[in-house]
Amino acid sequence: MSAMSGRTVLISGAGIAGPVLAYWLARHGFQVTMVERAAAIRSSGSPVDVRGPAVEVAERMGVMPRLRRAATEVTGLTLVNGEGRRVGGVNMRAVQRAVGSREVEVPRGDLASILFEASRDHVEPLWGDSIATLDQDEHGVEVTFERAAPRRFDFVIGADGLHSTVRRLAFGPEPDHVRHMGVYVATLPLDRPAEDRHHVVMYNTPGTMVAVHPSMGGPALAAFMFRSPRAPGFDHRDTEQHKRMVAAAFEGGSWRVPELLEQVRTSGDLYFDSVSRVDLPRWSSGRVAVLGDAASCVSLFGDGSTLAIAGAFTLAEELAADPAGHRAALRRYEARHRVLVEPRQRGVAQAAAVMIPATAAGLLARNLATRLWPAAVAGGWMKRRLTPRRRPAASAVSG
Repeated sequence: MSAMSGRTVLISGAGIAGPVLAYWLARHGFQVTMVERAAAIRSSGSPVDVRGPAVEVAERMGVMPRLRRAATEVTGLTLVNGEGRRVGGVNMRAVQRAVGSREVEVPRGDLASILFEASRDHVEPLWGDSIATLDQDEHGVEVTFERAAPRRFDFVIGADGLHSTVRRLAFGPEPDHVRHMGVYVATLPLDRPAEDRHHVVMYNTPGTMVAVHPSMGGPALAAFMFRSPRAPGFDHRDTEQHKRMVAAAFEGGSWRVPELLEQVRTSGDLYFDSVSRVDLPRWSSGRVAVLGDAASCVSLFGDGSTLAIAGAFTLAEELAADPAGHRAALRRYEARHRVLVEPRQRGVAQAAAVMIPATAAGLLARNLATRLWPAAVAGGWMKRRLTPRRRPAASAVSG
């Protein structure tokens, strides 16, 4: 469909939500510009799930075959003790069969690349740049950039993550809306492939978790999670600070912890951040709105990508239905998508209890649950705690 005048949109962020929103807005006749601080699509990141309503969106975009080809080959989760001995586990294929899932697990970089490729012919990209100021009136938004010349758009959408620039400019400082949930997470690619490409291997002590995740044809990925109150002076951009925090949290650890910590110290591709919850009383202000983690982050355990994809589809659908009545359209988007988001936000404590038990007793109970029950039952126990109930895909993705 050709673009129509008076329907220009600037999207901040070329991660997961941004390209999906760009694809659907372009299909509805909008002119889309996407600004991204990075110089290119980020190639790294831990595997994430595409499931539930996101599967239907990906199928309608025609990218599901590519996602399945890029999917990891993980079939199970193995829990080990400090000596590397198996103390529990979950057959993830049994979980998927038990719940009739069509989900796929895809490295985040592959997911972002595939989604951007689907939208790239319909988007004007501004790489290596960021929004500096927003000034809106009744008819549009004046935008200045750090590098590009100022421009005017009909709408600005922030799909720029937990530390969203658009959210800060439109709704106020980050501390007003972002709450630390008591956990920090770090991920990095390792220097070689996993020995077992079919199983995630996880080691816990009370309050900490280390896991090694196989990756398709490439180096394995390591993940560190640990419980901690918010660190004084925490800066999400300070990599050296992040390395010190991981080293301090896991000092003296068993299993492969010393070896993995050495790779943290030398890594040039470490992701580290607080597991945080974004609480906004509303997701839009006039002609500016936020999407994905910028609107409703709970950055834990993979559902963020599913919610980002589903939310982008809903936002595009509502805005296309009534761009002239954009305030009502943006309220409908929010009302529909909060139905999916709010149970996930409420479930973070349960998810953390499964993945990072705080006590030795909790750790023992989790391990015994996976060892003593049949695979499908144990998987269902994990699934209920990691995935709060939500509407079926058919009601979340309509039209």
